[in-house]
Amino acid sequence: MTLAPMTPLAAMPSPSTAVWQLGPVPIRAYALCIILGIVVACVVTEYRLRRRGVAPGAVLDIAVWAVPAGIIGARLYHVITSPEKYFGADGQPLKAFAIWEGGLGIWGAVAGGAVGAWLAARQLGIPLSVVADALAPGLPLAQAVGRLGNWFNNELYGGRTSLPWGLEVHVMDPDNPGRALRDDAGNPVLQPGLYHPTFLYEALWNVGVAALVLVLDRKLRLGRGRAFALYVMGYTAGRFWIELMRTDEANHILGVRLNVWTAVLVFLGALAYFVRVRGPREYLVPIGEPTAPATPAGDVSQVDLAAREPAAATVAPEGYRVVTRDQFRAYRETGALPPTEPTATDGTALDDADRADDADRIDAAGRAEGADRIDGADRIDADAGRADDADRADADAGRAPGGGRPADRDS
Repeated sequence: MTLAPMTPLAAMPSPSTAVWQLGPVPIRAYALCIILGIVVACVVTEYRLRRRGVAPGAVLDIAVWAVPAGIIGARLYHVITSPEKYFGADGQPLKAFAIWEGGLGIWGAVAGGAVGAWLAARQLGIPLSVVADALAPGLPLAQAVGRLGNWFNNELYGGRTSLPWGLEVHVMDPDNPGRALRDDAGNPVLQPGLYHPTFLYEALWNVGVAALVLVLDRKLRLGRGRAFALYVMGYTAGRFWIELMRTDEANHILGVRLNVWTAVLVFLGALAYFVRVRGPREYLVPIGEPTAPATPAGDVSQVDLAAREPAAATVAPEGYRVVTRDQFRAYRETGALPPTEPTATDGTALDDADRADDADRIDAAGRAEGADRIDGADRIDADAGRADDADRADADAGRAPGGGRPADRDS
């Protein structure tokens, strides 16, 4: 009896084309996925920033800085950690700029994007921790969408498998980037067997991380950048085991892929931050009073009062200050800005203990000043008393024997 070779009953296909021509312009699936991921992250972040008191549209100002810086950081990380592809014996240095062919490191993207977001946040007067916490669930969703670009590029897959969701992988044409190599009959060439779709594992894991951040942030009301630290911990935990499954080329340290070590170190750093940093969620109110609407110029009698007034344009404030949740609710309900809290020398609001210490110091200073005033009054009274005694003594000495009148001092 001869057994037929075991073949999988199902498989996940891969696209044979990752680029399309729109006239002379190439439209690359990888770039479209990255752009769509950025849009998703911006929508989520905009919603969360508004709920914390930031004016509408701030996320666009942040994205203008963060997105280019993130792309540059992502490419730099990839080139630095894989220099032989571009600067080795057979390397092509100009290929370092060909980001459409893949090769963006998430570690560099987060670091570069953080620098860009920090620069934008400083200009807008928004604490970076508020921006980071607002971005925390949107970033893993953006990564999940971006991983679809790896599917189009037939890259970032794992080892061989016979699972029903095993991935078919095309042999890509090195002379025609973005397209599969074809045989003499014109059919795309497949690599033998099926492979773990590790890009899909990471995409699904990232969706789970986004859900985890949303749930715990709503329950624990995380602030001071702790929601972002939670995202980093969740992402690196998944990246650790997914990275071990990948079989694409990578540099190794002590026999382990470089990105595995990076995931461990970044996880530990995020964990330390999450444990050590404490504080409530930060809410923001604008600095200064809102601008009053301008009075119509010209003859007021000619203004059509029946016409519906257009909504006033939203003007971004000069900056923001952090308030408590109750103060933020009161501001939203009444429109009245809460009073400015006393601040310490480092610009942070004083807590109750600080204010109590200040009150004690003020009371102590007041008591000391009062004691000084009392002592001064006693000294003045004593001096006045001595002066009176001296005057009486002088008067007695000036009387002549037998009761004559006092002598004239001017004589």
